[in-house]
Amino acid sequence: MTDYGIEFPVFRLHVVPAVLALASPSWQRDVWLCPEEFENLDHVVNVLFDDFCNANDPAPWLGKSLRTEEEVALMKELGKVYSTVQEEVGRGTADEVYLDAPAWGTVIAVAGRLAQVMVTNDIQAAALLQEQLSLPSPPEAR
Repeated sequence: MTDYGIEFPVFRLHVVPAVLALASPSWQRDVWLCPEEFENLDHVVNVLFDDFCNANDPAPWLGKSLRTEEEVALMKELGKVYSTVQEEVGRGTADEVYLDAPAWGTVIAVAGRLAQVMVTNDIQAAALLQEQLSLPSPPEAR
């Protein structure tokens, strides 16, 4: 699996938490349904479909906010299953209607797999960077 890196790390800092939120039913109920909280489903959808990725067509985001082709494939699948729920319940419907939709469990499952892959890829990239930074200098460079 090739890691194409991240051209826009700040974008990634928005995408990963949005995917994690879609993977967590307890977060969705505790945060999205609380009127005092900033985050809701609309915010997450804007991050993943409009601002920092396009879950319907994520391929152009490879190397920008998505690291690997596996992330692209899973993001596309997430876009597809989310769109299925949106068609079922209708745009602009309250978050709780989405959360109660029969197909919402599929959104959670796909987001969970994508979250696992993204976090693992970020940890591997951080470990590789740490390894590169801690390698001793070649003798001629000292």
